[in-house]
Amino acid sequence: QVQLVESGGGLVQAGGSLRLSCVASGSIRSVNDMGWYRQAPGKQRELVASISRDSSTNYADSVKGRFTISRDNAKNTVYLQMNSLKPEDTGVYYCNAIINAFGNPYSHNYWGQGTQVTVSS
Repeated sequence: QVQLVESGGGLVQAGGSLRLSCVASGSIRSVNDMGWYRQAPGKQRELVASISRDSSTNYADSVKGRFTISRDNAKNTVYLQMNSLKPEDTGVYYCNAIINAFGNPYSHNYWGQGTQVTVSS
């Protein structure tokens, strides 16, 4: 069984910073692309940032220059450093990973349970 567990969310004032972490655990053979998505109330879930196994990154235009995604392959962990936070960054942040588990010939898409980020004005 594979699971993703996020941590690091919370309440912060506009202009502040937060760092999210997500650890993948279980019977993992390899972790491929990892990423962070967010969902604001009444809105669809959207991609915030993604990172490949060789650390190529992709960001939503709304967070470029403020957020940084990184990963530690040895720890099956992905991070999201969020600086200069704005109220519009508020939402539930979900970790996502494409994982090949032992005993399964195919990779699958896994999601964490989500962590709340609230930015007050």
